[in-house]
Amino acid sequence: MAITKSFKELVQQRVANEPVFAEALLREGIDTMLAGDIDTGKAILRDYIKATVGFEKLGEATHTPPKSLIRMFSPRGNPQARNLFGVIGYLQKEAGVEFHVAPRPQ
Repeated sequence: MAITKSFKELVQQRVANEPVFAEALLREGIDTMLAGDIDTGKAILRDYIKATVGFEKLGEATHTPPKSLIRMFSPRGNPQARNLFGVIGYLQKEAGVEFHVAPRPQ
């Protein structure tokens, strides 16, 4: 019988061991939200948060209760722009990256 890992465990392991994968996951979460798929973007960011800083540390850094952050990134969550951008800003800083929105080349 093969021993398998859950998808979430696999993602967490790759984020911990592969900085390029972690950066790509963060970028994908943000890009997905900007493209209009808020629910999928929240799910990606939730997985990223769990695999990196965790909701406790994120709550301390953003002055937001961890339970509120967990709700914000849940399927039924409806984050306010101020809170969402605060989280994204902190995640970028913590990861040592800075993403920019730019127009597509014509």
